[in-house]
Amino acid sequence: MIWQQLFNGLTVGSTYSLIAIGYTLIFGVLRIINMAHGQIFIFGSLVGLSVTVNSGLPIGVAFPVAVIISALLGLGLEFAALRPLRKKNVPHLASLISTIGFAILMEELTHVFFGADSRPVPAVGATVLQLGPIQMRTADLIIIGTSLCLMVVLHYWIQKTKMGKALRATAENVETAGILGINTNAVIIMTVMIASGLGGIAGMLIGVAYSALIPTMGLTLGFKGLAALILGGVGSIPGAMVCGVIIGMSEVLAVAYGDSSYRDAVAFGMIIIILLVRPQGLFGQKA
Repeated sequence: MIWQQLFNGLTVGSTYSLIAIGYTLIFGVLRIINMAHGQIFIFGSLVGLSVTVNSGLPIGVAFPVAVIISALLGLGLEFAALRPLRKKNVPHLASLISTIGFAILMEELTHVFFGADSRPVPAVGATVLQLGPIQMRTADLIIIGTSLCLMVVLHYWIQKTKMGKALRATAENVETAGILGINTNAVIIMTVMIASGLGGIAGMLIGVAYSALIPTMGLTLGFKGLAALILGGVGSIPGAMVCGVIIGMSEVLAVAYGDSSYRDAVAFGMIIIILLVRPQGLFGQKA
C-alpha cells in the first residue's frame, strides 16, 4: 500500500513543484514573495474551465486559456502593484504588502465571478493501469508527465538560452544587468508572466487530479508552493522541484496513516523544522 501512496504523493507533489517554481522565479528577479500567486492562477484556471464547459470544447483547451489569463493577471500585478513601488525604490516589505492587496482583490473577483461552490472538472484519463502493487490512472500519468516536461524545459531554457541568461543576470544584479545592455524591465515582465502561466497549468492539473476546482483553494495551494520554496531554499529552482514532491508525498502519507486533518499541517510543520535545523533550506546556500 505504501507504494500506491507514494505514487499518489508524486502526482500531487508535481503540481506543488510547478507552483513553487513560480514563486522562485519571481523571488529570484524581484527579491519578493508574490503572495497573490495562488489567487492569480486559480482565477485563470477557473476561467479556462468555464470557457471549455460553456462552449462544449475539450478540456485540453482549458490549459492554454488558463495560461493566458494567468499570465495577463501576472502582467497586471507587475504594472499595478510592483513597478510603481520599484520606481520609488521603497523597501521590499512594501512590495510584499502590495501583492497581498492584489491577492485580496483577486479573491473578491473570484467570488464575484465564480461564487464559492466547487466547479467539476470533466473526467480525463479514467483508464486504470496496473504496475505491480500500483494502480495508475491515465490522468495521473498526464499530470506527472506534464509537470516533469515543463520543469525540464524551464531548466534548459534558463541555463542554455539567451533570454534565460538575461534572466539569471537580472536576478544576480538588476543595475549591473542594465549597464550591460539587458532590458531589465522586459526580463521582469517575462518572468512574472511565465511564473503566473506555470501556475495556471498547475491549477488545471490540480483540477484534473481532484476532478474539481474550488474558488477558495488558491490561498491554500499558494501556501503549499510557498512551503516547497522555503523547504528547498529560497531562489533554488531544483530545490522547488524536489521539495514540492516531498511535501506532496508527506501529505498523502500523513492522510493514509494518520488523519486527513493533518494534511495542511504537514507542510508547515516541515517549514518549522527546516528553519530550525537548516534555515537556508535543503538546497540553499548560506549567505
